[in-house]
Amino acid sequence: MGIFDKLKSNRMARDKAKQASDTAERKANERTGGKYEDQVDTAQQQAERRLGMDRDRPDQP
Repeated sequence: MGIFDKLKSNRMARDKAKQASDTAERKANERTGGKYEDQVDTAQQQAERRLGMDRDRPDQP
């Protein structure tokens, strides 16, 4: 079982990963002064989707 499989199956790990993702987005926006906010948000959504953490589906298995 790989790290991504563990992330998909463990709710606590998913929540922690979402917090880390939000923190990274916030820091990137702070460093750029919000200039690239749309691009940072898009990158965050793509990364989360690839990890199986799609926020549009809150009750994931």
